[in-house]
Amino acid sequence: MRLIIYTGKGGTGKTVTSCSTAIKLAEYGHKTLVISSDPAHTLSDALMMPNIGYQVQEILPKLDVLQIDPVTEMRNQFDTTLSYMASIFSAKGIDETLAYEIAMLPGMTQLFSLLKVEELVKQKSFDVIVIDMPASGEALRYLYFPKLVGSIGRKMAGLLGMFGGVARMFQALSKNPIPSKGNIQIEADLLNRIQYLSEIIQNSNMTSIRLVANPDTFSIENAKRALMSASLFGINVDLAIINKIMPHQTTDQYYANWAEFQEGKVEEARANFYPLSLKEIRLHDTELRGLGMLRKNGELLFGNEDPARIYYRGKAFNFSTEENSLRMTVKVPFTEKDDFDLERHGDQLTIKVKNPVGYIVNIVPLPSAALTMKLVKAKLNGDELNVLFAKGI
Repeated sequence: MRLIIYTGKGGTGKTVTSCSTAIKLAEYGHKTLVISSDPAHTLSDALMMPNIGYQVQEILPKLDVLQIDPVTEMRNQFDTTLSYMASIFSAKGIDETLAYEIAMLPGMTQLFSLLKVEELVKQKSFDVIVIDMPASGEALRYLYFPKLVGSIGRKMAGLLGMFGGVARMFQALSKNPIPSKGNIQIEADLLNRIQYLSEIIQNSNMTSIRLVANPDTFSIENAKRALMSASLFGINVDLAIINKIMPHQTTDQYYANWAEFQEGKVEEARANFYPLSLKEIRLHDTELRGLGMLRKNGELLFGNEDPARIYYRGKAFNFSTEENSLRMTVKVPFTEKDDFDLERHGDQLTIKVKNPVGYIVNIVPLPSAALTMKLVKAKLNGDELNVLFAKGI
């Protein structure tokens, strides 16, 4: 089974790319499901099918669609624990309505949207699931959230079980409600599901993230941060797509200038996203909506290729930490020691790559751990640039 996740800045074309991929997959004979948890119901808009709802439904042979309602999923699967968390805040004198809002942890709705995927994977009803992630700079953090919550939460659940009896002895002296055995069991079951979801997401033979960007600075930088985060969290990114590239115009200087600017951005993207495969899609001459246009877009994207293939397996960025240092390995599209220059600016590392017509600049976002460290040295080994950061130097 394959899980393909499209992410990128809002407006880059994630939804139409997800739908186009799903149509192509179905035509290749894969039983496919395309999912969106975007509250704007973008699947309905892209497919021009207003009846897409919260139940799986078939729209083409071997192609099903599902619009997830994150709030409904959360209420169905987390209501007991959410009520308990809210009761703790209520016991402190906080208004009940406000207590529920506080109990809704950041990222919780996205987590429970992904738990729907975990449920579908266990059912084994599909060969490929394509996810259209909502536009958010934090989307990749939600994908890593299961591992974090699973690690911390399991210890917390164990403590609740161990000290539950002791806590009840002091219940009269405390205003905080004590979790019931049923509540603890629900939490334990939830943590098991989260752990399984984490294993799915980090399985590079199964899950791939695909980046979608436009030929502009903002969306490319957003995609690069997503690539760094995915590498940091151990999630495989196998493909980058640059959408909405304007064709060259010879009669109108205004459009010619934009086309030239975008051409430069695409050239930058080839270096910035190395060693990922990069697909370039021209701006269509009409709005990209409906099955016919989406099928055409799928042909432009994949041609005779099976979209289920894994285009790349590896890490564009790799990080290893020691007590007072961080080593970052970056894949770079050059092999000569004199072809690059490094500069550190706050939370970014600027790599200038020399080419026949000048320099291409790649700005690499650094992980939080590097913020308190200094750039010590850099060494080139083949197509890998090893950069060492350390504290106290």
